Amino acid sequence: MASKVTPWYKKKRVSQVKTDYAYDHTKCVCAKQQTAVRTSSSKSVSQVQAQATVAMAEPAYTIPAFRQRTADEGTEEYQRVSTKVGKGLTVIQEELHRMRVATKAQVDSIAIQREVRNMMYKKTDVLDDIPKLPDFLVALRPHTVWEKTPVKLFCTVQGNPRPIVKWYKGGVPVDPLTAPGKYKIENKYGVHSLIISRCAVSDTAEYSAVATNLHGTATSKATVTVKRASGSGESCQLGLVPHLTEIHPSKLEVSMLDRFFVSFGVEGGSISLVCTLVVVPDLPNLPPLAQWYRDDKLLKPSKLAEMSVGGGAARLTLPHLAKDDEGLYTLRIFTKDGTTEHSAYLFVSDADPSAPGAPGAPLSVKAYDINADYVLVAWKPPNTVNEVAITGYFVDRCESGSDTWVQCNDAPVKVCKYPVHGLKVGHSYHFRVRAVNSAGISRPSRKSDKVTALDAAESERLQVIKIEGKYDIVIKDDDLEGYVTIPGEPTDVHASEIFKSYVVLSWKPPSPRGRAPLWYVIEKCLAGTGAWQRINTAVKLHSPRYPVFDLQDGQKYQFRVYSVNLYGSSEASEPSEPIQKVDEDGTELPIGVPSAPGQVVATRNTKSSVFVQWDAPKHLKKLMGYYIDGRIAGSKEWFPCNHKPFKHTRFVVHGLIPGESYTFRVQAVNVYGLSEESQESSSITVEPALATPSAPFGITLLSCDGSSMTLAWKSPKHCGGSKVNAYYIDKRNADSLVWKEVNLAAVTERICTVDNLTEGTFYEFKVQAANMAGVGVPSAPSAPMKCEAWTMEEPGPAYDLSFSEVRGQSLVLLWKAPVYTGASAVTGYLVDMAKKGSSEFVTLTQEAVNRRYLQVTGLKEGETYVFRVRSVNAAGVGKPSQLSEPICAKALPGTQEIVAGVDEETGDVFLSFEACEICEMSKFVWSKNYKAIGECPRVATTDKGRTSRLTFSSPNKDDLGSYSVVVTDTDGVSASHTLTEDALNTMLELSYAIRHPIIPLKHGLNYEVLEKGHVRFWLQAVKLSSSVSYRFIVNDKEVTSGEGIKISHDVATGVIQMTVDHFTRANEGTYTVQIHDGKAKAQSSLVLVGDVFKAALKEAEFQRKEHIRKQGPHFSEYLYFTVTEDCTVMLACKVANVKKETSFHWYKEDDEIVPETPPNVMSGACSLPIPLFSRKDHGIYKAVLSDDRGKDTSVFDISGQVFDDIINALAKNAGASASELVLQCTPEGIRLQCYMNYYTEEMKTIWKHKESKIASSEKMRIGGTAEMAWMQICDPSDKEKGNYSIEISDGVQTHTRSFDLSGQAYTDAYEEYLRLKAAAFAEKNRGRVVGGLPDVVTIMEAKSLSLTCTVWGEPTPEVTWFKNEQEVASTEHTKVTFEGGKFASLVITKVTPEDSGKYSINVRNKYGGEFVEITVSVYKQGEQIPEPKLGHPKTPAATPASTPVPPKSPAPPSKTPTPVPPKAQTPASMRSQASTPASTPIPKSPTPVPKSPTPTPKSPTPSRSAKSPTPPRFMKSPTPPRK
Repeated sequence: MASKVTPWYKKKRVSQVKTDYAYDHTKCVCAKQQTAVRTSSSKSVSQVQAQATVAMAEPAYTIPAFRQRTADEGTEEYQRVSTKVGKGLTVIQEELHRMRVATKAQVDSIAIQREVRNMMYKKTDVLDDIPKLPDFLVALRPHTVWEKTPVKLFCTVQGNPRPIVKWYKGGVPVDPLTAPGKYKIENKYGVHSLIISRCAVSDTAEYSAVATNLHGTATSKATVTVKRASGSGESCQLGLVPHLTEIHPSKLEVSMLDRFFVSFGVEGGSISLVCTLVVVPDLPNLPPLAQWYRDDKLLKPSKLAEMSVGGGAARLTLPHLAKDDEGLYTLRIFTKDGTTEHSAYLFVSDADPSAPGAPGAPLSVKAYDINADYVLVAWKPPNTVNEVAITGYFVDRCESGSDTWVQCNDAPVKVCKYPVHGLKVGHSYHFRVRAVNSAGISRPSRKSDKVTALDAAESERLQVIKIEGKYDIVIKDDDLEGYVTIPGEPTDVHASEIFKSYVVLSWKPPSPRGRAPLWYVIEKCLAGTGAWQRINTAVKLHSPRYPVFDLQDGQKYQFRVYSVNLYGSSEASEPSEPIQKVDEDGTELPIGVPSAPGQVVATRNTKSSVFVQWDAPKHLKKLMGYYIDGRIAGSKEWFPCNHKPFKHTRFVVHGLIPGESYTFRVQAVNVYGLSEESQESSSITVEPALATPSAPFGITLLSCDGSSMTLAWKSPKHCGGSKVNAYYIDKRNADSLVWKEVNLAAVTERICTVDNLTEGTFYEFKVQAANMAGVGVPSAPSAPMKCEAWTMEEPGPAYDLSFSEVRGQSLVLLWKAPVYTGASAVTGYLVDMAKKGSSEFVTLTQEAVNRRYLQVTGLKEGETYVFRVRSVNAAGVGKPSQLSEPICAKALPGTQEIVAGVDEETGDVFLSFEACEICEMSKFVWSKNYKAIGECPRVATTDKGRTSRLTFSSPNKDDLGSYSVVVTDTDGVSASHTLTEDALNTMLELSYAIRHPIIPLKHGLNYEVLEKGHVRFWLQAVKLSSSVSYRFIVNDKEVTSGEGIKISHDVATGVIQMTVDHFTRANEGTYTVQIHDGKAKAQSSLVLVGDVFKAALKEAEFQRKEHIRKQGPHFSEYLYFTVTEDCTVMLACKVANVKKETSFHWYKEDDEIVPETPPNVMSGACSLPIPLFSRKDHGIYKAVLSDDRGKDTSVFDISGQVFDDIINALAKNAGASASELVLQCTPEGIRLQCYMNYYTEEMKTIWKHKESKIASSEKMRIGGTAEMAWMQICDPSDKEKGNYSIEISDGVQTHTRSFDLSGQAYTDAYEEYLRLKAAAFAEKNRGRVVGGLPDVVTIMEAKSLSLTCTVWGEPTPEVTWFKNEQEVASTEHTKVTFEGGKFASLVITKVTPEDSGKYSINVRNKYGGEFVEITVSVYKQGEQIPEPKLGHPKTPAATPASTPVPPKSPAPPSKTPTPVPPKAQTPASMRSQASTPASTPIPKSPTPVPKSPTPTPKSPTPSRSAKSPTPPRFMKSPTPPRK
C-alpha cells in the first residue's frame, strides 16, 4: 500500500495561535522536527476535519495596523500607478518574454533531475533485493578507563535486511531503564554506540554487540576495564588521573527529567523548586552551569534564595517566603547543544492576618534618593479583595544589626511613598511598611535591603584623573575652589514629590561650597505675600531634600533655601515656583489612582488554569501593575489570583477546580492605591484548550499467525480537550526508512489486526490519534516485531493494563483477556508487582484469579509501582503482559468516595459519586464487579454537574456486589463501593419509611403535673408542618378545648399538648393522640389507671395544696442543717412571700426557743445556731412562719440518721483540724491529748495501742473536753510502751493521728509522772486554813474581837499570828490559842483604836502552808462605821479551791526547783508568796487542774513541760475553758 504524498503547494496552512506568555512551559534551543499532517481519503475523517475547521474558524493572522490602508489612500495609489502604465508597458512585455524562456529551461532541468532520481531508486531497489548476512565493518575495541570517567563503545554493521543490534554486558542485556542516566544507546547513520556515563569498578566486564536479521547473526566483543586510583582517599599522581579540568560545563550533555510545576506558598513558609537532571558525563567536580531567574531577572545566592546543582538535580530553596517572591521562575542550563530552560509560576498568598479583617502586608519595599539624613521609601500596595479598604501605611526603620524597629510617621500616609528624614550620617538602615484599615494593622512587609545614609553630593565633588591608564589622581572641588568661608546660595529649588500628605523639596547644593561642614535653612511663605517663615527650626538639615508636612489645603506656597556653615549664612536662593498640595481626587496635577481596566476576557488554557486578558486603563498614571480577582460562578466571595502586581495585560490563573465555572475582574495599581474594579468577565468553565491529542504509546503484539499481526496500544496521555475518535497505524520494514499507511478508515478501538505481512520479516509500527482538532503526532516507533506464527500451547499476553481507585495504600488493576489463548481456554491470571526501577517482581496472587481485575492493598503511600499480568491455561503460564505505566500510590487531591443513600423525597435507593475534577467531555461509567453496566432495567444513572447517581429500581439480593465508577477524560478519577446485605436491608427499611411515611416522634404521649395541680398531656414529633391536624381521645371519646381543658401545638418544637386544669378521679383511663401531617400519620397512647393514676392524682393534689400554701408566707426551702468552721450546728431555712409583719418562731419539743439574734424574715433566710452539739440536742425542731395571710410550718427531726449525719459532719471538721497527739503528764499517769475544733463523745473515735483497740478501763481511761480528746494511762509501766494512735471517722474518711511512747519519750514522761505524783501528795497534806476567818472585820471600841479558824495538815501544822507583819505574842489583851491541832484563835479583849490594822495567820508544816490576811478596823461609839478600803481582798489569799483559769496559750514555763520553806518566816519575807502551794493542782478527777498562767518562782511544783519531750506547740491547758 503506497502512501499518498501531498504536494507542498496543496498543503493547508494550519497556524496554531499560542500565547506568548506561559507559566508552565519547556523550551529547548535545539532543532525541532515538524510532523506532517496525515491526510486520509476516508469520508468520515474528512467530515470530522470539516467540522473541526468550522468549529475553529477564526482568523489565524490579523493584518497589523501599520499595513492597513484606508479607501482614500487606495484611490491615490491606483491613480499613481495608472499614470505610469503606458510608459512601462513595453518594458513589462519584454520582461515577460524573458521569464517564459527562463521558466522553460528550468522545467526541462527539473525533468532531467527527476528522471535521474527515479533511475537511482530503481538501482537501490535492485541492491536491496540481494540478501546479506550481518557483518561488522568496524568492530568493538577494548577500553581501559579510570573510575568516574565516561567510556563510549561503538561499531558499524551492514547487512540486508538492515540488522538489529542489541547490547550485552557479560551475556545480560543492557537496559537503560534500569539505571536512568547510566547507559545511553544510540544509532546514527549506521553507527551503533553504547555510552557508559560514569564508570564504576563494577562496570568492568566483557561487552558485546549482537546484530541480527533474517539471514543470521554476527557478534562483536570487547572488554572494558575500570581502574581505581591508588590510595583511595589519598592524593593521586597527576600523571595517572585523566586531566578533566579543561572541560567547560557548557560542554556537558544535560537533559531535564522531572520538572517543577506551578507552585503555591504562604508568607512565612518555605518552598523548594527542584528539577532532576541527567548529565553526561556526570562528574562530581564539574556540575552543569545553571542559572535561576525570577520575572527574567537573574537571581543570586543569598539568605533568601539558596541554590544548589549536583546529585542529579538543580534546586532553588526560598526559606522565608514573602509576596516579593511571587513570579515566573526560570531554570536555564547551558548544554553542548545550546541552552535548555524550564519555567513555572510561584504564587505566594498572604499569611493569616494579625486581626480579623486586617489587610495583607505591603511588598517590594525599596529606598531611593539616599542622602545624608534623608531617604525616600517606596512600596507596592497589597491586594484587597474582601477586606476593608486600606486607609494608610506606617513606615518603620531599624538600624542594621539591631532588632529594634522605630515607627517613622505618627499618622498613616495614604500614598505608597514616604520621605524618612532625621537619619544619622554613615549609619545603615532597613525599612519595612505596615498597612492600616479600620479592622487593624497588617503584618509587616519584608524588610528592605540595607541602605547607608551618605551625602550623595560628596561623590559629585570628586574628580578622578587617570595617568597612562595606571594611576588615578583624585581631586576634590574644594581644592579647585580655593579658600572659601561663606558658601554660595543653593539653586533650583523645586518640589520633587507632591502628595496629599506632604511635599518634598529638592535643590542643588551651592557652588562654591567651602570646606566647612554645611547645612541648610528653609523658609516658606504664601505665594505673593513675601512673609517668609523658617520651617526647619528644630532640624539641622544636611541633605538637599526635605519633606514639608504642615501645608494647608488649597493654599499655594513658595520656598527658598539658605546655605549655612560655621562662618555664616549665604544669600537666599531664588524662590521656588508656587507649589500646592494635591487634593484627594488628584485634580490639581494629573496624578491619582488609575482608571479601571477595560474589557476582561477569559479563555480556556488547561484543565486547572484559565488565560485572562484585558484592555489597559485609559489613564495609566504611572501604573505599577494589575491585581486579578476571581470567584466561582454563583458565589459572592472573591479570591485573589495574584498577590504581587503583574505588569502585563494577560495572566494565567492557576489552581482552579477542573470543571468549575469562574468569573474574573481586574484592578490597576499605582502609588496611590488600587483603581476601581473592571467589569466582570463572562463566566468560563475550566477546561483544557482544544488541541490535537498527544501520541499514543505502549504498542504491544497480541497475536501473530504468520501473515497478520494483532496490535494494541494505550490511549494518549492528553486528549487535547476533545474526545479521541480515531486512530491511524503506519508500518515499515525494520530495515527501511519509508512508512506505509495501514488503514485509511479510522480505527476507533485501541486494537487492530495488520494483514498482508511477510512471514519472517521484522516490522515496526507507529500510531496516531485524532480528535476534532485533527490528527496528533505519531507515537515513537515500536520495537521491531517479527512476523512469525505463534504455535505455543500457553496463552498470549494480557493487554491494556489500567488503574482505578488509586489511593494511598491501595489501587485496582484491570486488564483485558489475551487475544491468543493457546491450546486451551484461559483459566486464570497471575499478577506481578515491582517498584519502579526494580526488576524484582513479587507475585500478588497465590493462585490464579479467574477475573480480570485485582484490588492491590498494602502499598506504601507516595511509592511508584509497575505491574504485569500473566495468563494461565491448562498448558501453563503464558507470556507476561507489557509492563504497566508506573503508578504512584497517592490519591488525587479532593478525592471523594461513593456514598450509598436513600432519596428523602422518593425513597429510592441510590449510589452517588462527586468527582473532584471533570471536563466537558467527561462521562461517568458505572460498573458492577468491574463490568460496565450499560443499559439495564434494574438501574438508572443520572448525571448533574460533577455528581453522578446510580438509582436502583427494585433493589434486592441480586443487586449485591461491588460497584465502581470511572470519570473519563480525567487523571483517573474513580471510586468503588461494596453493597452488602446488611446495608441494603437498612436502606430498604428507610425507603419503606419514606414511601409509607410515619411521623417520627421524639417523645411519645406522656404527662406531667404542673404547679397549680394542672396535668399536662404532651408528645413531641421530630418535625411538624403548619398544616398538621390532630385529636385527643380519652376513654374512646374525642376531647376538644373547652372549660378546664386547653389543647394546642407548636410547629417549631413539634409539641402537641392538652392541659387539664382540675384533675380528679374521673380522669382515670386511656389517653390517645392521633396526628395527620400530609401523607404521614402517627398515633401514641398513654394508659393512666391503677397505681400509676393514683400517683398522678396524689401529685396533682399536692401541687394544688402547694400552690395554695404559697399564696401566704411560706418556706421556699424547708429546714436543713449546716456545720460552720467552728463546729456550730446551724438549722437554716429560706422563706418567701413575707412582709414586715410576718412573725417567725423556733420550737423544740413544742417549747419555744428564743435565739440571741431575732430572726430577720425580710432577708429571706433564717437560722438557729446550736453550739456544742451533743446527744442532749436530740429532739424535734420546728419553725413557724405566720401573718394575717396564713401560716406555714417546717419540722426537722434531729434523731436517728439525721443525728448521725450531723455527728459525721462535725467529725469531718474536727478530724481535718485535729493536731498531732500531745504528751501530758498528771499525778495519776501519762495522758495523750489530741486538740481539735470540737470534740464530743458521740463522735466515732477509736484509740489504739500497737494497732490494738483500747477500751476504757481503770488502767486506760478515755475521755475528752469540748476542745480535745484524751486517753490516760494510769500508773504506767513498761507494758504501756509503744505506738498510740487515735482514729476519727466521719463516715467517709478516717483521720488518724499517732504518737510513739517509747524510748526517751517514755523515760522523760515517766519521770515527770513520778514528780507530779509526789507534788500532789504534798499538796494534799500541807498546812492550810480550812475556814472561819473573814476578810474584813469592823468592831466598836471596847468590844472583844475573836478571830477563830479551823486548820488542817498532816503532820499537824504550826500556827503563827501576825499584826502589821509583826508576830503577835499571847498576852492578857491579846490571847493566842491552838487547840487540838485543829482550832486556832486570836482573842483581843476590849479593843482600842490602836488594835486596828492588818492581821494574818501563817499555817505551815513540812509539806507547805498557807498565809491568810484579815483587816481589822476599830471605830468609836457614835462614829459612822467605816467602809472597807478599796483593794482589800475579800477572800483568803489562797484557798484549796482557788484554781486559776489558765489562758488558751500559757506563758512559757520555767523549770524551778521545789523549795523547802523554813520553820518560821516573817510576814515581810512571805509577802511575795502569800500562798506558796497554790500552783500545785489538787487531783480530784482524771482531769488535772492546770497551773497558773504565770508560774510562781517559789512554786514547789515545777513547770508542766520541764522535761516533756513534746514541742511547745502543745503547751495548752488540759482543761481550757469554753469561749
